[in-house]
Amino acid sequence: MDLAALEARYRELQREVHPDRFAAAPPAEQRVSMQLATRVNEAYQTLKSPIARAGYLLELQGVDPEFETNTAMPPEFLAEQMERRERLEAAVVAGDWERLIALSSDLHLELNALLARIEKQLEARDWSNAALTLRQLKFLEKLGEEIGAAEERMES
Repeated sequence: MDLAALEARYRELQREVHPDRFAAAPPAEQRVSMQLATRVNEAYQTLKSPIARAGYLLELQGVDPEFETNTAMPPEFLAEQMERRERLEAAVVAGDWERLIALSSDLHLELNALLARIEKQLEARDWSNAALTLRQLKFLEKLGEEIGAAEERMES
């Protein structure tokens, strides 16, 4: 995805549908403008995130990644995530920035590997494996948010 082109198109569409352009328009046009601006924002947020974009591509194919109901993951993946959470907790308790940065770096590498995997799966139309990889990506995304929150707590 060309993020610069996406950003440019987003700004272009926002200029066209922004509610401020329709302030003097009839109420029906104002509502449509607001709805279109909301849809443009939602589309932009979806497309700029590789994980959200992959989920959308699966949705277009009628594939439900079953985030809420399918928690099956490869045992080695789950073991690695348990170990990462233990490392996170230990780093926070010790106030060890180096361990926290190392964990964040390790997570970033795995996210990139999974993003490369899901790209290939989507290109190959391997929907079921792409759904599994997407669930793993969401799992890692949540861990990344927890690392970010831990960093904020350690800064204060």
